[in-house]
Amino acid sequence: MRIRCFALIVCAASLLASAQSPARPPASSLPAWAIGPFSRPLVAPILRPDPQSTFTDPILHRPVRWQALHTFNPAAIVRHGRVFVLYRAEDDSGSMRIGMHTSRLGLAVSRDGLHFRPLPEPVFYPAPDAQQSREWPGGVEDPRLVQAPDGRYILTYTQWNRQTYSIGIAASRDLRHWTKYGPALGITGPYAGFEYKSGGILTRLHHGHLVAARLHGLYWMYWGEIHIRLASSPDLIHWTPVESASSQVAPALQTQAAQTQLSPADPNRARVLLHDRPGLFDSGFPEVGPPPILTRNGILLLYNGKNAADAARDPALDPGAYSVGEALFSAANPAQLLARLDQPVLHPEQPWERSGQYAAGTTFGEGLVLFHHRWFLYYGSADSFVGVAVAAQTHGQPPL
Repeated sequence: MRIRCFALIVCAASLLASAQSPARPPASSLPAWAIGPFSRPLVAPILRPDPQSTFTDPILHRPVRWQALHTFNPAAIVRHGRVFVLYRAEDDSGSMRIGMHTSRLGLAVSRDGLHFRPLPEPVFYPAPDAQQSREWPGGVEDPRLVQAPDGRYILTYTQWNRQTYSIGIAASRDLRHWTKYGPALGITGPYAGFEYKSGGILTRLHHGHLVAARLHGLYWMYWGEIHIRLASSPDLIHWTPVESASSQVAPALQTQAAQTQLSPADPNRARVLLHDRPGLFDSGFPEVGPPPILTRNGILLLYNGKNAADAARDPALDPGAYSVGEALFSAANPAQLLARLDQPVLHPEQPWERSGQYAAGTTFGEGLVLFHHRWFLYYGSADSFVGVAVAAQTHGQPPL
């Protein structure tokens, strides 16, 4: 009887959510270069807040309930035949406004990619170190994760001190112990005071694992919200933005030196690759999603599109909702956009994707892995939970 009542409650909640949100027309068939369609193998979040988890904070020197309020926006990696998810967790300090709690990163492990066991304490957090002034009291947010060719794990994340923010870089051998390297674009030079977040490092499929890919002798990172831009690196730690001084990037790829020195240019010259599109799911703005993938068709970038709240919005989505879209860039010139989907491949549908800290609804993708011959996309929902969507591996996605 209890099971039957629970099923009726879930069904009623789903019908209510559908009645309250505009109907989204079914997406047209995807091109061969895209990943999808995605489906939800579970009708509930895979990770939820846990008010009972405590952690002795190294700055406060007292226990805090580090994941009491929200768990969301996950990175993902496959290691030793299991899926590891690194997720953002917010404690119950600060005000109730979004972004005004302290965020730390927890780690959860799964053998099937669907059911996860979280570790009892966070593995990455603000501490009395060289990055404290950039990470406290706001915390460390919104991770993306790649494996380096030498076996290290490279983390890009948002450093947030409640005054300003930037992409931080860290590295680990075991996903538990980390070395922080500071802001991706440096602490001096023209980008030192530039506010930027959301960095996805280019990967390629290697023996079933997504590994950071060198292309034209360099590593590449798509980064940014509002505008999506591009940067290159010789070592995955120090990054140089691609600027718009020249009409194309290809000539600069001929020598490594051309991309490994910061110019004295205005930061606003960092080249914009993607921006908002009126009337579509990304009419508010685009923001980088999981690390992009080098395929035989080019560079596949999954990104998060925010729907506008005014007349420019997509009427089939709620104002302000976040959905997952896809774009294809040239492998010969990573700054050259080849194609972009007009319809999202994942958008808020479930009640728990539209009822939480961010009630406008989010399916905010940050982790993508190939596991058991399927793509697993891990996403934050309503800035409160972690969900997963799955798609088949198709012929359009093998590596170059």
